[in-house]
Amino acid sequence: MIDLHLHTTASDGRSSPEDLVRASLAARLHTIAVTDHDTVAALDRAAAACDAAGIAWVPGIEITAIRDEVDVHILGYFIDHRAPRLTDFLDEQIADRRRRVREMIDRLAEIGISIDARAVLDGHRGVDPRWVGRPMLARALVRAGHVRTPREAFDLYLGEGGAAWVARRAPSPADVVSLIHDLGGLASLAHPGLVGHDEWIAPMAADGLDALEVFYSDHSPEMTAGYLGVASGLGLGITGGSDYHGDPTHGPDRPGAVTLPEEMFTDLKKRLPAAPAPGPASSSTRTAQ
Repeated sequence: MIDLHLHTTASDGRSSPEDLVRASLAARLHTIAVTDHDTVAALDRAAAACDAAGIAWVPGIEITAIRDEVDVHILGYFIDHRAPRLTDFLDEQIADRRRRVREMIDRLAEIGISIDARAVLDGHRGVDPRWVGRPMLARALVRAGHVRTPREAFDLYLGEGGAAWVARRAPSPADVVSLIHDLGGLASLAHPGLVGHDEWIAPMAADGLDALEVFYSDHSPEMTAGYLGVASGLGLGITGGSDYHGDPTHGPDRPGAVTLPEEMFTDLKKRLPAAPAPGPASSSTRTAQ
């Protein structure tokens, strides 16, 4: 089984790279992609753990783009995750994440909601200590007793239209697709059912989008069937995964809760313009190529 959408403590996941691989092995997955938000800090550790466990791995990432102040997540697969251009780009993404969270904390303070800003901005003890995001802010609101659950924090304060909402500053989807291509990878629109703008898919395909994440935990059977039709009509590849975070309040309870059919993964690899960029396990036959 194949799961191409997994997160670790490098971003907002709760599993270390090694724990994620162990959970993937227990779930009987044979191919995985770690796709942390705006960071590749976990990839080398995940690749080494996959190699030891006999699991094939795909170097991946989930990059945030913006269109009309809406977050659009683009999954990148088979990327050269050590490319200097990517490092520079992700440094800018991390800087904006920190700017955004600081502004959200200020807006919360303006409406009388106080939290420990330092604990949020500098309290990430994951693979990339610089990383910060709204899930960490939501958990801080729960700890401070302002809300009961992270979902309530998003609904009341942190989601679009919430009392502390601050928009991201990020590149356009077309620019992110172009970057992923420059890294030798394939670009897939993540969870289109959550984006809520199906009218954007065709223009993104015209701008070079390679694939659509059809199989996803929050897609109903009807949505999955609909997106299969969209992908077929536009000539896009198909990706899929669970979006597992190791957090029962954020996504499914195990990797592999949603998987990608083998034949669709085979088709995805055929769409690569050249051989995938080698990762740290490239000398192993377990690297998914």
